[in-house]
Amino acid sequence: MSESAFSKLSLAEPLARAVAEMGYESMTPIQEQAIPVVLTGKDVMGAAQTGTGKTAAFSLPLLQRLLKHENASTSPARHPVRALVLLPTRELADQVAQQVKLYAKYTNLRSTVVFGGMDMKPQTAELKRGVEVLVATPGRLLDHIEAKNAVLNQVEYVVLDEADRMLDIGFLPDLQRILSYLPKERTTLLFSATFSPEIRRLANSYLKDPVTIEVSSPNSTASTVEQHFYSVVDDEKRHAIRQIVRQRGITQAFVFVNSKLGCARLARSLEREGMKTTALHGDKSQDERLKALEAFKKGEVDLLVATDVAARGLDIKDVPAVFNFDVPFNAEDYIHRIGRTGRAGASGLAVTLVAPSDTRLVADIEKLLKRKIEIEALEFDEDRPRGRINDGRRAWRGQGEDEERRERSEPVQQAQERRREPRVSSAPKDPFFDQPYQPPAREEAPAWEATAKPANRISANIKPKRKVAALFKGE
Repeated sequence: MSESAFSKLSLAEPLARAVAEMGYESMTPIQEQAIPVVLTGKDVMGAAQTGTGKTAAFSLPLLQRLLKHENASTSPARHPVRALVLLPTRELADQVAQQVKLYAKYTNLRSTVVFGGMDMKPQTAELKRGVEVLVATPGRLLDHIEAKNAVLNQVEYVVLDEADRMLDIGFLPDLQRILSYLPKERTTLLFSATFSPEIRRLANSYLKDPVTIEVSSPNSTASTVEQHFYSVVDDEKRHAIRQIVRQRGITQAFVFVNSKLGCARLARSLEREGMKTTALHGDKSQDERLKALEAFKKGEVDLLVATDVAARGLDIKDVPAVFNFDVPFNAEDYIHRIGRTGRAGASGLAVTLVAPSDTRLVADIEKLLKRKIEIEALEFDEDRPRGRINDGRRAWRGQGEDEERRERSEPVQQAQERRREPRVSSAPKDPFFDQPYQPPAREEAPAWEATAKPANRISANIKPKRKVAALFKGE
């Protein structure tokens, strides 16, 4: 289906003016298919990659349908929550809320966002003032519901964005509790990058005859992203990132790892090696996370090292590359990670560093993508550190391990074949150890027996008893 212009949509004048100011001209495929369906009030189950314009696809038609409720009254009772948007991460919730405010800037519709890691008092004040559109993460929304700050009995629309990620994080019980507070007669929109069996069960439970929209085959990656899998041993991964960044002239990139501890350590290591780096993971406060994102957006940071929790909340345009320092444990996370680059039709680069122990994880990605992955050998430059270097684990390597490092840098299959070959020891042979045992010609007493003292003599180390005069002499 060809792209069509936003001007052809029958949007209300305030919404059309806001869209024009934001520079929107042509609709993306998900917007072109979803907006007309949502305007009719039907449930939607949409599959689209991140960065395809999903926020506008559900926000604009929701705001259009909510215009009948807009009013200039200052009474909170005149501004109940009419639309609820649930997202998995703080960053994504904040970004969606900012977009909704821009779309509704020329209307009297109010919107706000609530998420964890921040003081509840300012959020409570916003909710008490009254809002029509509430953007939230599940955990913090439940806090406000229990505190009776948020009343959801007049919700007409609920959006579950990045639903698969919410299930991965473990938000299903929270989602079920939140949905139990909503009216049964409502419009439900579910958007996901992947259609897993769990997502389909969720849709069957809470959606009524949904219209399925797939702008691309589910569980697929964007065609604009150039993907490479390099066989690199763990100790060489940092150098591999530096080399690829230098060779490709990459100005900024995301670096994804599997753990919060590994995220912090890698960021410190790359910082010590002269690269402007910051870390983004769940243990950081919300203020620290927002500052790290802002520094990356301004270009003050070259590499943003992040965990998968943050992978869905990063909506930053024109990021040229993504590095998978660790192969993700979840194959679906690979799609979400590389979805951070090549957004809105731009080209991007995705590099995955594969260690010999990652064979099973790569096989899972192959199964998800339904294609064979070619693992390439990475040729390192000659300017690598020589002599004894610190490998980051309080251990030192010498030049004698060059052969071992060469074996590790081979592709996984070649490394496995090399291990099966018997190793021949190169140590020099001593002829003495090759001769059979021969007993001596005659038995001689051990040397220690010649100097041994008789057993009945008192040892020199024992102090003799002192002789004293007897008072009575025995008969």
